Amino acid sequence: MALQSVSPKSHELSREELLGAAARLRAEVARRIVGQEVVIEEILMALLAGGHALLVGVPGLAKTLMIRSVSEAMDLDFRRIQFTPDLVPSDITGTEIMEEDSATGARSFRFVKGPIFANIVLADEINRAPPRTQAALLEAMQEHRVTAAGETMELPEPFFVLATQNPIEQEGTYPLPEAQLDRFLFDVRVGYPDEETEIGILRSTTGLDFEPLRPVISGPETRALQRLVRDIPAADPALRFAARLARATRPAESEASEMVKKYVRWGAGPRAGQALILGAKAHALLAGRFAVAPADIIRVAKPVLRHRVLPNFAAEAKGITAEQIIEQLLEDVKPPKSEIKL
Repeated sequence: MALQSVSPKSHELSREELLGAAARLRAEVARRIVGQEVVIEEILMALLAGGHALLVGVPGLAKTLMIRSVSEAMDLDFRRIQFTPDLVPSDITGTEIMEEDSATGARSFRFVKGPIFANIVLADEINRAPPRTQAALLEAMQEHRVTAAGETMELPEPFFVLATQNPIEQEGTYPLPEAQLDRFLFDVRVGYPDEETEIGILRSTTGLDFEPLRPVISGPETRALQRLVRDIPAADPALRFAARLARATRPAESEASEMVKKYVRWGAGPRAGQALILGAKAHALLAGRFAVAPADIIRVAKPVLRHRVLPNFAAEAKGITAEQIIEQLLEDVKPPKSEIKL
């Protein structure tokens, strides 16, 4: 299917044209997904920032549908991996097969690429696979390459892993290790819809089949948008604010509050500060601005920090969650003044 309103020279598009491409993507996904605007925005911010996203929510909240809808609206290669306890690493990365030449009888091995070789990879119910299989994603997520059959192969660009996780079912699941969680730019929480939104969902999903979404943004445009996000300036006060937020989550730091010292086992590392700035730049771009404001950093603080702040046993005993710790943190760490109008 032909792209809608996409220039063949997308790498030469102006800032305004790239903003238009991002707006088209958001509008096209909204044609299918009722409500969940915050979740869609966070997925798009992760994509524009060039990061991966973990969607956490109970079954039936359209997590998989949201990811599929985003992939349909983009002219990119999409693969879905259904994680199960019997999944092995080669099911993700690929495997070698032996082939025989019918003419000469000579045999040779050929590597068959797995579903990880795609632009958008949906890792459905990622916590159902054992750690050995989850680890197969680590190199791909961090380095955008795969080592298999003694050879290192580059993954196609752009490359995103969008994973889903059920937070309530524990039987037959394996918690993601902290090192893998840290590779996700955002931890996106998908909640229940309000009453009017739920009525809209019932209205739109109990009639005829969904209309197919049109691909409205190309691969080169996506890469150009990612470059544009990184080109957006973040002034020194914004950088210092992001660093202070990340450092304030660490119990051993002097900047840590009493709540953090009492209830946090491990805080966020430097990668959290990078995610705060990149996420803030993507948020500014989606808002049509080309500078980062403190409010952009505050907007992405929860999805960036909630999977990087680990409450200790005392917090768990009192029912104190990472979300509550982050909320208190945002009250304690004051943002710098900004002249940017949101």
